[in-house]
Amino acid sequence: MLGIKPYLSFNGNCEEAMSHYMEALGGETMFIQRYGESPMPSEGIENLVMHMTIKAGDSLIMASDCPPNMPSEPGTNTSLAIGIDDAEEAERIFAKLSVGGTVTMPIQETFWAKRFGMMIDRYGINWMVNCEKPHGEMADVAD
Repeated sequence: MLGIKPYLSFNGNCEEAMSHYMEALGGETMFIQRYGESPMPSEGIENLVMHMTIKAGDSLIMASDCPPNMPSEPGTNTSLAIGIDDAEEAERIFAKLSVGGTVTMPIQETFWAKRFGMMIDRYGINWMVNCEKPHGEMADVAD
């Protein structure tokens, strides 16, 4: 396992919020990608943040803007994101964590990941499980 990091969801003000956190915590931007820079359909949301990572001290905080049809709700807009480097282990952890919970996105291949899935566990905690593809392998994946 590569670690567990907080993942924050915003309704169009991700970059503003993350800039505020960087200023307050003395952090820096590690990565930012907008919807318009991805192979996902992005009409009308091209400039929203699809994924952003900041570093503050020894910690990483990840975040994104939610598409308008999937708004974030205050109080439930934080997830724990697990980074895993083995697709089978990602599926095993996802299956175990989702027992008795609600799968919000089944674990599957995406253009950035060998496996990615989201769920709310039986205790009400939001989880993301991500097994990234090496950057040279990122490509479109048919729905």
